[in-house]
Amino acid sequence: MIAEVDQDQCIGCESCPEFCPEVFKMGADGLAVAYTNPIPSEYEGAAKEAAEGCPAHCITIK
Repeated sequence: MIAEVDQDQCIGCESCPEFCPEVFKMGADGLAVAYTNPIPSEYEGAAKEAAEGCPAHCITIK
């Protein structure tokens, strides 16, 4: 699975690294970044929760 963050839609709320810090972090610009791809199998559930919990709906998991 691959995680992607649409930087144009991200509002910098920091919820995704709270759900799954192993896959998401906040970049220097204050926007979220998916820095671990492919997603390790043990973190797939948490990454999906991060995508579902994103208030800007800017995370896709494929």
